[in-house]
Amino acid sequence: MAEALTQATGRRKRAVAQVRLFNGTGAITLNERPLERYFPTMARRMRVLEPLRVANVEGRYDIVAKLHGGGVNGQADALRLGIARALVALDPSLRTDLKRAGLLTRDARVVERKKYGLRKARRAPQYTKR
Repeated sequence: MAEALTQATGRRKRAVAQVRLFNGTGAITLNERPLERYFPTMARRMRVLEPLRVANVEGRYDIVAKLHGGGVNGQADALRLGIARALVALDPSLRTDLKRAGLLTRDARVVERKKYGLRKARRAPQYTKR
């Protein structure tokens, strides 16, 4: 395979996506599988492809990504951020459009850890008076 034009990393919850962009025809390969097999639902595919649509570069680059950790939604959002960051690294003039669309913001919400003496992160054991 040819030398990557650029690469970027996207994260969401426990999911990490390492994204590489190549000149090409718009083929997207995720963990050596096509996008349609990795994300069978149209909603997730649309979410992943949003940075390309906003930047108006659909069909111009081939994307190869390694995804690991987290769940399906976390991986889709990590990939979305990784693609947006890679596009900005390739063409800094796209930054304002992608930023305005909210595609360069890392969603920092992660699961809160469970604390000692509590049933969950914040849920206390039920109080009994008698």
